[in-house]
Amino acid sequence: MDIIATPFSGNVPQFDLLASTQTGSAFPVQVKAINGPSWQFNAASFLQIEIKDDYQTVLGPRQGIDQSIVCVLVLLRSAGTDAFYTLTVADLQELLRQHYKGGRRPKNPQSTHCALWPKHLAGFEGWAALLKRAHGEA
Repeated sequence: MDIIATPFSGNVPQFDLLASTQTGSAFPVQVKAINGPSWQFNAASFLQIEIKDDYQTVLGPRQGIDQSIVCVLVLLRSAGTDAFYTLTVADLQELLRQHYKGGRRPKNPQSTHCALWPKHLAGFEGWAALLKRAHGEA
C-alpha cells in the first residue's frame, strides 16, 4: 500500500501510530481492538454533552479534536477471520452522534459510556478510509 508506519508506546494519547506515504505525507492513526461484541467509548470524549437535572442532551461534536486522525477498529475473531474498519475521528464523531441517545441514564445519570457494534460500521470495512487519507483525499 506504500504506507510506512511507526508505533508509539502509549505516550501519545490521541494516536498509536504515525503513518506516512512514500512521498512523506504523514497522518496519525489510532487503533482500538476488541475480542468481544462491541467497542466501548466515552461519548463525552467525542461529543459535547450537556447534563442538566440528570438529563443528557447531545449538542454536537466536541470541538478541538483533530478530526483527520484515522481510527482503525479491529474485531479479533480467529486466525484469518479478523475484521477491521477504518474511519476518521470525524466519521467516529458522527457515528457516536447517531447512536448515542443521551436522555436519562437509569443507573448513573452522569455516565457517558457508549458502544459501537460492527453493524454500525457498514461502509468502513477494510482499508478504504486509510488509503483515502494517505492519498490526501480526506
